[in-house]
Amino acid sequence: QVQFVESGGGLVQPGGSLRLSCAVSGSIFSIDAMGWYRQAPGKQRELVASIPTYGSTYYVDSVKGRFTISRDNAKNTVYLQMNSLKSEDTAVYFCNYRTPSATWGRGTQVTVSS
Repeated sequence: QVQFVESGGGLVQPGGSLRLSCAVSGSIFSIDAMGWYRQAPGKQRELVASIPTYGSTYYVDSVKGRFTISRDNAKNTVYLQMNSLKSEDTAVYFCNYRTPSATWGRGTQVTVSS
């Protein structure tokens, strides 16, 4: 059974930065394309960024140039570096496969507010 454990969220002022981490267990991590998703209050969950084993990363237009996704296959971990944060980035952030599993972690809350 795959498990996703997200961490690194918090309260940050507009323009600030956070680095999210997601530890993955129960799968052959190195062969899976991974994604970071977010869900804001009253909105559907959306894919924010994804990273294959090899090849190009993907970013939703609203975060291009501000967020960077990366992975460490030796640590079974995927990261999301978030810079120049905006209030509209406020959401619960989750990681999952690029084609999501039915299993989701608890997510990590990111709140951008002055």
